[in-house]
Amino acid sequence: MKILVVDDELDVKDLFLQKFRKEIRKGLMSFSFAYSGENALEYLQEHDSEAVLILSDINMPGMTGIELLKNIRSNYQKPPPIVMMITAYGDEDNRQQAKDYGADDFLTKPLDFSELKLRLNIE
Repeated sequence: MKILVVDDELDVKDLFLQKFRKEIRKGLMSFSFAYSGENALEYLQEHDSEAVLILSDINMPGMTGIELLKNIRSNYQKPPPIVMMITAYGDEDNRQQAKDYGADDFLTKPLDFSELKLRLNIE
């Protein structure tokens, strides 16, 4: 499973690579990282249909995760990736907005990696 993680916090990469090291070693999943919504769109254009799951932060400078989600849902239909939104704010407005624009799931920070693995059906 190819996963694109979109978050403006640079330390997210090390965290994901550490928490999923067994799955990566077994070849069950691989990760790519984008540090802005704009960077994520560039990645998706260069790697068409490669990412099957996108984990995106909502609150980022520049293009927000919600704007990225709207763009993905209107431009990537073949096949559309699963998009899970991640935010430090568990408020109902962000959750509803993410669902309205087609988010498949919604997670809050700090991420519970055990819960994420359950949702990804890896544990």
